Amino acid sequence: MKVAVLGAGAIGAYVGASLSRAGADVHLVARGPHLAALRERGVQVRSPRGDFAAHPNATDDPAEIGPVDHVFLGFKANAYAAAGPMVAPLLHERTTIIAAQNGIPWWYFHELAGPYEGHRIESVDPGGAVTRALPLHRALGCVVYAATEIESPGVVRHLEGTRFSIGEPDMSISARCTEFADAMVAGGLKCPVERDLRCDIWIKLMGNIAFNPLSALTRATMAGICRHAGTRALVAQMMEETLEVAHRLGCRPEISVEKRLAGAERTGEHKTSTLQDLERGRPMELDVLLTAVVELADLTGAEVPTLRAITAVADLLNQQVAAAS
Repeated sequence: MKVAVLGAGAIGAYVGASLSRAGADVHLVARGPHLAALRERGVQVRSPRGDFAAHPNATDDPAEIGPVDHVFLGFKANAYAAAGPMVAPLLHERTTIIAAQNGIPWWYFHELAGPYEGHRIESVDPGGAVTRALPLHRALGCVVYAATEIESPGVVRHLEGTRFSIGEPDMSISARCTEFADAMVAGGLKCPVERDLRCDIWIKLMGNIAFNPLSALTRATMAGICRHAGTRALVAQMMEETLEVAHRLGCRPEISVEKRLAGAERTGEHKTSTLQDLERGRPMELDVLLTAVVELADLTGAEVPTLRAITAVADLLNQQVAAAS
């Protein structure tokens, strides 16, 4: 099995190293000092589950790799629309594209039976640009329950979690899903193939949609947001509104708001990826986390006043970040 990892950062390099030690033919696409370190020393993983090293091929040019069986996307969803030229050299007739993204994916309504089948979500796939770059028939969903960070170039610190749930948009248990999952498991990861991955998407999104923008607006950690009575109540309201949208789309995640809050609080003094982006002066990944759910509320007639208010102020902050960069 041949795999290319585009965006071999913290998550991408961790997945690539795990697949490589399982015997897959892995190619990492990275740049800068991180790429130089990957070429020289491979991926060095530091983990409470045991350190290990792997030496997959590393390059900054996907054309050097050629067609692969699976493309794993390790960069953020706001870069997908421009990914076409990087992805194109990697494709053969049956290549899959596995997007390890947070939030609502561009393929959400692809092959989803019901009144919205085939609907394009503008905030996620503006003008169809993401679909053109990442064809729908190649998409496999992936929900990441692992936390990693780049400790130094070429060195990945695995903090917690090893689960990468995957699934087909049409809710089948396909051979291509099973092939990738088996390789992930052989590499020491958990990779359940879910029939209804969309419920996993909503469960994770319940946290992201609230904590990510609020952390950027307040500069607080997840535990800090939970400890403050006012923001804790705000998070709960945002989660309730998010669940209402999910229910109207036919998905009923089996988790309560209080349980989701408790899980977030246990994470401790953790800075969300959105807050980290803000601190580094990078555009924040808000469209797939927040704007998309407001758009889906409009589609389904759900009332989401809190989500609308947070979207407005977070979007203004994002515009200011972009103007300053």
